[in-house]
Amino acid sequence: MSNPFLTVIVPVYNVEPYLAQCLDSILAQTFTDFEVILVDDGSTDGSGALCDSYAEKDARFHCFHKENGGLVSARQAGFGHAKGEYVAFVDSDDWIHPAMYQRMCAAAKDTGADTVCCNYTAVTPKGDIQCRSAFRNGLYEKAKLEEQVYPRMLYSGTYFTYGIAPNLWNKLFRRNLLAENLYRVPLSVKVGEDALVSYICLLESSSVYFCDEFFYYYRSSSSSLTHNMDENRLPENRTLFDTLLKIIDLSVYPDLERQLDYYFVYQCLLTFIPVFSNMAGSRSQTRPLFLDECAWPPVKKAFRTVRIRDINGLHNKLYAFCIRHRLYGLFRFFLTH
Repeated sequence: MSNPFLTVIVPVYNVEPYLAQCLDSILAQTFTDFEVILVDDGSTDGSGALCDSYAEKDARFHCFHKENGGLVSARQAGFGHAKGEYVAFVDSDDWIHPAMYQRMCAAAKDTGADTVCCNYTAVTPKGDIQCRSAFRNGLYEKAKLEEQVYPRMLYSGTYFTYGIAPNLWNKLFRRNLLAENLYRVPLSVKVGEDALVSYICLLESSSVYFCDEFFYYYRSSSSSLTHNMDENRLPENRTLFDTLLKIIDLSVYPDLERQLDYYFVYQCLLTFIPVFSNMAGSRSQTRPLFLDECAWPPVKKAFRTVRIRDINGLHNKLYAFCIRHRLYGLFRFFLTH
């Protein structure tokens, strides 16, 4: 039996209420030359049994159970079983349009693109938000990528708008691109981990195809990781930033230095605010941690480089000012007012 054209990897952890919708949307694909790798990452609800039931009724579905190790470890474990020429990821509480893989795999076959991207819809409690790439539909070969895409890939000029969103799940990657890059991601990173794979794969792609359709449905809720942060998120930021600076050669891609500064500021604001809001303890305990993070060289450089007026929202501007000037008392004041 020949290998499938596409492998779809679905990490699963305690998502029983949403899992059937996710897996049914994969079953409903008009494109059929795929396999699905379900990685049950130590679920304690009925998710693992539901995965087994799909594997029993459709030979394209394969279920693997492992001890809980987090999203990164589940993706890496799933990739170890992948046989497809291209690989895609779906988060187990999301779902996809029936024509998603028909359109994206056709683009990969017709153009030979190493990476294929589509737009997505963020489904929030307040309504749906369509999230569009900054780049027009079509094929971008290396010269065009270097001229048009890489200079605004992470940050397209409006705070904070990605040129290309870092998410893995709205992209197809040629399998050999992922073979090395997926395993570069430290297991400890739980916020921003997609960026460590997607942006490096995009830089290493000979060509990228952008589809202008909104094929992926991302379920955004207040229970997501970015809303439940403790002080352990701060060293994760350091790992994320350090890893990006190690694997992106700024001598080759100098346009990315400014983009990384904006990205670091964005990630810090995403984490500092909930972390210090949630932290217990006296000012004498929390202040040194704040000052230490503000003084860490990549953070210090980013907040010195990024213009406060470029940051959207009054509160974000105020927080950024406090981080730049290491004003912990004022930062705490703004957190409570």
